[in-house]
Amino acid sequence: MNELFDTIALILVLIGGLLCVTAAIGLLRFHDVPTRLHAATKPQVLGLILICIAIALSLRSWPVVAFFVPVVLIQLASAPLSAHMVGRQAYRNGTIDERSLYVDELAEARGTPPAAGG
Repeated sequence: MNELFDTIALILVLIGGLLCVTAAIGLLRFHDVPTRLHAATKPQVLGLILICIAIALSLRSWPVVAFFVPVVLIQLASAPLSAHMVGRQAYRNGTIDERSLYVDELAEARGTPPAAGG
């Protein structure tokens, strides 16, 4: 049974590492901000979750699981939040290609300065 858990942990680490590498490659290869944010958040978070599961399986200890639960929850909460903030700032700076947007919900708030509540 230990060999099975170790094999599963190895596979999960490899898949998690591959996802983290694809996130890094996506950051380098994509040209605009929304696609870079997509590449930075989604595969990276899933890769971290898989690596945490693999470490917990490998060590077979409940304190390790208790340690990784808040790490994963904080990552799940902070990655979309930081991507949203970077995307909004990129929109305000004008570094997003507006022709590629299907819906521009912030068009009316663009003329309002940030300190004025827009």
